[in-house]
Amino acid sequence: MTPHPRVAEVTRRIADRSADTRAAYLERVRAATAQGPARAALGCTNLAHGFAACSAADKRDLGASAKPNIAIVSAYNDMLSAHQPLETYPALLKRAVGQAGGVAQFAGGVPAMCDGITQGRAGMELSLFSRDVIAMATAVALSHDMFDGALMLGVCDKIVPGLLIGALSFGHLPVAFVPAGPMPSGLPNNDKARIRQLFAEGKADRTQLLQAESAAYHAPGTCTFYGTANSNQMLMEVMGLHLPGASFEAPGTPLREALTAAAGRTVTGLTALGEHHTPIGEVVDERAVTNAVVALLATGGSTNHTLHLVAVAAAAGIELTWDDFAALSEVVPLLTRMYPNGAADVNQFHAAGGMAYLIGQLLDSGLLHEDVATVAGPGLARYRRRPRLTEDGLVWGDEPKESADTTVLRGADDPFSPDGGLRMVAGNLGRAVVKVSAVAPERHVIEAPARVFDSQAQLQEAFAAGELEGDFVAVVRFQGPRANGMPELHKLTPPLGVLQDRGHRVALVTDGRMSGASGKVPAAIHVSPEAAAGGPLARVRDGDPVRLDAAAGTLEVLADLDSRPAAAPPGGSGAGTGRELFAAFRAAVGPAEQGAGVFGALR
Repeated sequence: MTPHPRVAEVTRRIADRSADTRAAYLERVRAATAQGPARAALGCTNLAHGFAACSAADKRDLGASAKPNIAIVSAYNDMLSAHQPLETYPALLKRAVGQAGGVAQFAGGVPAMCDGITQGRAGMELSLFSRDVIAMATAVALSHDMFDGALMLGVCDKIVPGLLIGALSFGHLPVAFVPAGPMPSGLPNNDKARIRQLFAEGKADRTQLLQAESAAYHAPGTCTFYGTANSNQMLMEVMGLHLPGASFEAPGTPLREALTAAAGRTVTGLTALGEHHTPIGEVVDERAVTNAVVALLATGGSTNHTLHLVAVAAAAGIELTWDDFAALSEVVPLLTRMYPNGAADVNQFHAAGGMAYLIGQLLDSGLLHEDVATVAGPGLARYRRRPRLTEDGLVWGDEPKESADTTVLRGADDPFSPDGGLRMVAGNLGRAVVKVSAVAPERHVIEAPARVFDSQAQLQEAFAAGELEGDFVAVVRFQGPRANGMPELHKLTPPLGVLQDRGHRVALVTDGRMSGASGKVPAAIHVSPEAAAGGPLARVRDGDPVRLDAAAGTLEVLADLDSRPAAAPPGGSGAGTGRELFAAFRAAVGPAEQGAGVFGALR
């Protein structure tokens, strides 16, 4: 299939602007590859330390560089339901790698925090920065020059992007990502949202709210709504870093175990000691990055990936911009409806045809590049087939020809919307991201007076006091990466949803984040430049007319901002809950539009 003209154009534009940085990155990757297994150059003392705990046979093989050595890097902890299944993966993967003729060592762990736990708490100010901590921890795990490939075990929000950024710093190694799968469906998402709004209105108590939340989040596995965690899994598959069909198989099943073992065997065969060397630095190229943006748009995925994909691309020497998202969004149809963009969850998406059907539809429409490298072999067409267990073991067989549930997943000839689930807006308030896939079309344009808040707590207090009436645009500023680490402002969803349901026309404009759970209230988020960096949000006042037009792609305040002084950031200690340890990150972080990272310019 010939690529769609817009897809070809955007990919070419990315490649042209990235030519120098990508060439420099690939030069480093290929130089490292040419050196062969790095442990061959280790001194005897170094190498003895590296395999001291191995069996005698493994010591002999690793000392002679006769077998590939695979690093396991894991974000396991048993507080996070999505990561709890990873506890048993290392032993399983070591056996599988051994069966494939290699050795596997647990190279290191990385931190894994949960935004669902830290919502509205001081710990949320560490959340976005944890991505770059994870990237650095991944680099530390791989830094011993002992490894020929790697397996990355992680699922949730900042964790997968951090693992990927770290892995790309070792771009000469083949790397496979190993998912855990979603928990069983629990309380329907619409019921969960209803109870949250009733609680915000004082019509449900804490006991009722906790019962609802516990019924929604109730077992090992990933949360089932289509937020950042499940967007991560979708992206790893469409970028060719998962095995086909691995993303949404449930944990604790024979098929999940077979897919996990297959990941270990597969990456062993992709090392430089084998016949099919496939380094991750070659897999994540301009085509794979474009494919990731297309799939994010086609599924109405997490807004967090307008940050993470930019940062991931930069780690591979590729300059991805919000303009690329905007250009692709005009031609990529919305093919899924999963909460918060609909009532279904990822289990229903998977049952309807899932990733195999989605990828097939996008390939047939020319919206994905097929000619890419993947851990499963050359060509994305391999990902049209679903895995299944037979008497002969794991095979990839049937390709779903139609969706089993068109209320959840549709073909490209009958989309939910002709364009993507994300929009970029710009104007005299800066540039921002809007997730429109869950917003009613009549709310894509909102013009109303500003109500300005310097924290989400201020807005919540005003709502509780009954001070928010009539139409308004809530401007919540000083929430960007430089101000306080760019926390998610998900606690604003229930009160704004209540006001919208009462008939008010409301919207949110913020330099903070709203995550993959951005819902039915129109929200221009990630406003860049942020208020703390001198952005226009710092000059908005109560009553200023603000116009958010997601249809036209504009974000404007109808006031003369240039004549006003900027408001000072609110006071705060920036200490406690570990925040003082991240002061250097806040000082060094880049703008949201460039990925909100701390690693500086493209290398």
